[in-house]
Amino acid sequence: MIVVTGASKGLGRAIADRLHTNGHEVHGVARSEILNAEFSSSVCDVTSPDALQAFAKKLKLEKKQLLGLVNAAGIASMNLAVTTTSKVTRNIIETNLLGSIQTCQLLAPLMYRNKKGSIINFSTIAVPLGLKGESIYVASKAGVEGFTRSFAREAGDFGVRVNCIAPGPIKTDLIAGVSGASIDKIVQQQILRKMFSPSDISDLVELLFDPKADSISGQILNVGGF
Repeated sequence: MIVVTGASKGLGRAIADRLHTNGHEVHGVARSEILNAEFSSSVCDVTSPDALQAFAKKLKLEKKQLLGLVNAAGIASMNLAVTTTSKVTRNIIETNLLGSIQTCQLLAPLMYRNKKGSIINFSTIAVPLGLKGESIYVASKAGVEGFTRSFAREAGDFGVRVNCIAPGPIKTDLIAGVSGASIDKIVQQQILRKMFSPSDISDLVELLFDPKADSISGQILNVGGF
């Protein structure tokens, strides 16, 4: 089974749908109920250690063979650092960084038992670009990249691979409030000067779950190129 967080909408939903359609057993996780899904799901806030512990315990009791985790839950708030409220700052860090860390802490041991598995975290091309007005968001995702590199070494001792996908702009609700001019400016700094669709990212996720990718771990994969 593959667990996908943030599976109620956007990129997480696209990834969960694709994996399910192509024959994987998928369990989606989100803060609110996941509607009209063909895969199984649970309501679980990744920022809540108690909720994650209960979810992990449930999987263990059901003796589910966990083979994959996709940490797609994430939020963004484009604003200058000095005008971003402490509440928003905490919410971004807790969701993007702590959410990914805590999910790995509680679910990776279920893969360790089987001596195999693949974990995929998410960052953004905004990290290497150091985009103005995204400093808090960039800080949270830079943390995810650092965690991925180090955690991959720990998980590798148990046969589990850990990688991070860092896309350029994707056509989802996450960038709905960003101007076209701002998006185009980012795209022009990529090696491949185009926007990407959730389907493009789902392709890469599937590749990382394929046995042919068994030699790939600890990598930050920039979609679009930098």
